[in-house]
Amino acid sequence: MNTASSPPAHELGTFLKARRAALDPRTVGLPDDGAHRRVAGLRREEVALLASISTDYYTRIEQGRRRASPPVLDILAEVLRLDEDERAYLRELAGEDTARGETPDSPALQPQLQRVLDGLSDIPALVIGRRLDILAWNPLALALLTDFDALPEDHRNYAWLLFRDPAFRALYPDFEQVGSVTVAMLRRESGRDPHDRRLKRLVEELRGADESFRTWWDEHHVAVGSGGTKQMRHPVVGDLTLDWDALTCAHDPTQRLVVWTAAEGTPTRERLGLLAKHLEETTESVPGR
Repeated sequence: MNTASSPPAHELGTFLKARRAALDPRTVGLPDDGAHRRVAGLRREEVALLASISTDYYTRIEQGRRRASPPVLDILAEVLRLDEDERAYLRELAGEDTARGETPDSPALQPQLQRVLDGLSDIPALVIGRRLDILAWNPLALALLTDFDALPEDHRNYAWLLFRDPAFRALYPDFEQVGSVTVAMLRRESGRDPHDRRLKRLVEELRGADESFRTWWDEHHVAVGSGGTKQMRHPVVGDLTLDWDALTCAHDPTQRLVVWTAAEGTPTRERLGLLAKHLEETTESVPGR
């Protein structure tokens, strides 16, 4: 085990506590004895009972005094009803994937992703890297989201923009849904490299600046974020319903191409065309472009 890059033991314990606190004892088959419960969700001894391990063993795992074996992690994942993203996060926090070096602050963009961006003219697209950093974009993504060129590099981050830029947040009428998923994705990133100093600074800033971020972060939900549908309210073309997909780069899995699309014949597809036309007119009116 590479202890220099192992996740801090308290992170695993905090995650286990959060997940057992979110479970109703009745949903996992435990009887309701009517007694007052001092803690939300499952008690430690109840998790241990359901996992067929001793309470002392489970307590030591949660307190970071005992490393859980892979079979025990699998059992705990079943007991705590973890989904696939949460299971992967649990394994990383338990130190099963610790052989990684220092995370680079500015990873080099994979050239094939840049070529894809250059070839997409009617679909908004960008490349997201570690920490949800925005590494590259095409002109239509700039028109849809924000002027990334005008931002300092530290602010070219999806989570930072969502929680610190009022105009960016206003693009999403369902901010709670988008914001909570974004925090869960950032939490997933923290499991991949718990010692990433830049990620820690980002989380500290957002926790201090936004109550919603702080609440969602402390809930310890995790998500990869591979696709879905988002509602947007654009200041130029109005309401949009966009399908989005995040495609992982085979040469560097930390970099993902994110595209927003809409089906032919839909109002959103028509409005994307209007946005492209607006972008063209705006670009032509700017000297030197």
